[in-house]
Amino acid sequence: MQDHAQVNIYLEPPLRQSAEAGTHNFIGKLARVLENAQFRVTYRDIGAPARAADALSLSHMAPAPTSRGLVFRRCYYYPFWQIEARPERWLWDVAVAEFDPSGVDPKQAQRFYSFWQKRLFGDAPQQSNRDGPIYVPLQGRLLQRRSFQSCSPLEMLTLTLDHSTGPVVAALHPKEFYSPEEQTALEALAARHPKLTLTMGEMVRHLQSCAFVVTQNSAAAFSGYFFGKPALFFGQIDFHHIGVRADLADLSHSFDAVGQAAPDFAAYIRWFWQEHCINAGRAEAEEKIVARFKRFGWPL
Repeated sequence: MQDHAQVNIYLEPPLRQSAEAGTHNFIGKLARVLENAQFRVTYRDIGAPARAADALSLSHMAPAPTSRGLVFRRCYYYPFWQIEARPERWLWDVAVAEFDPSGVDPKQAQRFYSFWQKRLFGDAPQQSNRDGPIYVPLQGRLLQRRSFQSCSPLEMLTLTLDHSTGPVVAALHPKEFYSPEEQTALEALAARHPKLTLTMGEMVRHLQSCAFVVTQNSAAAFSGYFFGKPALFFGQIDFHHIGVRADLADLSHSFDAVGQAAPDFAAYIRWFWQEHCINAGRAEAEEKIVARFKRFGWPL
């Protein structure tokens, strides 16, 4: 390897400012690992042209701009991160790994799970039940079926209403823009189904009381695991292992299965985060970063 080979790290402008100021914990660890391996690290804005098509590069959430580039992304909550070859989370290593709860120490799992329940949500998970409505956290593009989805989000909501006997709460995402066509379609659906309530945000409140979560691949379903709430997925995602995959040919069975599901949430959270992500708050974080770079053939 040449001395002082360069790695460009592509970031959104606010993240780039944080990285250049040395105040971003995980990016600082990335840079330190690379500099210890005699690479020169530079920060660039996402979308800036790559200087060489085959250069080593890192990009935050966006597709890598070079053939040897990698992507990094937060794993739902700080300080957990992942380094992968592609941004699509359902193609990540953890997505194809097999989860076996018997391989996770139950005492360690419960300690880890309880700690993160409290850290993320305070006492809310301890005050939850499954007596409430089905919770459907909506994302974007409600009328469109994308490649990783089994149907459009509006069709998913319609199918949920068709297979539910009780109330359903569909929550719009506060950071999404919904077109007049999408809003009209939702209002028409609500007019046909009095058991449907449309709302905005308020994830924690809904997770406390819902029976289970129905989603394409919303991160709200991952948060639901901390409340002991099973998930029914109409899309592909990396944290699918303890969820139920919607079978359009037999949705009655899918809804029955998620309604009765009681997976080992504590074992799963520890397995997912501690074994398959990089905990930037732990001493072994840089060692794990090196291992991920080597996994994709980088010369470290």
